[in-house]
Amino acid sequence: MHPTIEEPMVQLTPRQLQILRAIAGFQRNRRYSPTIAQLASELGTSRSTAFEHIGELRRKGLLSACPGKARSLKPTSRAHELLSSLTADTSEEYARCSTGLPLVGRVAAGSPVEAIENTEPVSLSSCFGSSEDTFVLEVEGESMIDEDIRQGDYVICRRSSVAEDGQLVVAIVDEENATLKRFYREKSRARLEPANENYEPIYSDNCRIEAVVIGLLRRL
Repeated sequence: MHPTIEEPMVQLTPRQLQILRAIAGFQRNRRYSPTIAQLASELGTSRSTAFEHIGELRRKGLLSACPGKARSLKPTSRAHELLSSLTADTSEEYARCSTGLPLVGRVAAGSPVEAIENTEPVSLSSCFGSSEDTFVLEVEGESMIDEDIRQGDYVICRRSSVAEDGQLVVAIVDEENATLKRFYREKSRARLEPANENYEPIYSDNCRIEAVVIGLLRRL
């Protein structure tokens, strides 16, 4: 990807373009705007960083918002024109990225197995699907360390508003705070359970399931 995206009278960094696309996609799929906390969670960044980029997008005339409203971010007509003009380039880039890496065989982690060569490509989309409901978040913190989910890992998520007891979820608490925890229902509240004795469970009667976790990636 190029360091910047340039159009007449506008210049965006890759992160600003990513945030603009996320807001447009959120509105298209859900018919309402995301909060800054939801954007930060979806993009794996801090709320302060997301807030700074949103400020730049508003300054460049690509986002509008109503002061005092949490869900008022909207791409302007200029932003929609920019995103439409980039659709073809994005499709080509996705096609290049989705080819994946070659799966050339198996390797034993227990008893040795016969080495059999294949040439089948492996990609995230082939393993987890490529719909707009599937996305990746980078893990920050160590509240799930006892389940071997570490800071810097990447969790593969599928958007869902419901979850079964014990599922690993991305939950929004009090309409703004996103967290990665095990989800459990209690009588009149939800319990979000960490996997680290140094962290306390989160109890909330205002908890919304944003996604369930379906995979984990780690860079060694």
